[in-house]
Amino acid sequence: MARGIIKHMKRMYAPKQWMLDKLKGRWAPKPSAGPHKLRECMPLIVMLRERLKYALTYREVKMIVMQRLIKVDNKVRSDMFYPAGFMDVVTIEKTKENFRLLYNTKGRFALHKIAKEEETYKLCRVK
Repeated sequence: MARGIIKHMKRMYAPKQWMLDKLKGRWAPKPSAGPHKLRECMPLIVMLRERLKYALTYREVKMIVMQRLIKVDNKVRSDMFYPAGFMDVVTIEKTKENFRLLYNTKGRFALHKIAKEEETYKLCRVK
C-alpha cells in the first residue's frame, strides 16, 4: 500500500477547467501545495504552455520561470507548478502584460488582460 502524498497526476484526472487535451500525453502537471485547492487553481506551467502559448515544452517553461520573469500577486514565483487561483494577477515582466485569472461562463479558467493600474486591485464580496 502506498504511503505519503501522491506526486503525480494522470491527464485524465486533471480538472476540466484546465482544458488539457486527452491524447497529448499520459501525465498532467500536479500543482504544488499553496494558497488554492487542487481543483480551484491552475499551475503556472499550464498557463504559460497551454493557455498563453509562451512555451512549447516543459523545459522552455522551466527556463522562463527560473529567470524570475513571472509574478503572481506581485511576488516572483520560481516554481512552475505554483497554483494560481481565482482573482490572482499574473504579471509577465518582459512583455509588460498583466492577466487576472477568472472563470468564463462555462466555468473554465480564462486569462483576462488588465491594465497596469488595475493589477493592485483585489476584487472581493463583503457579506
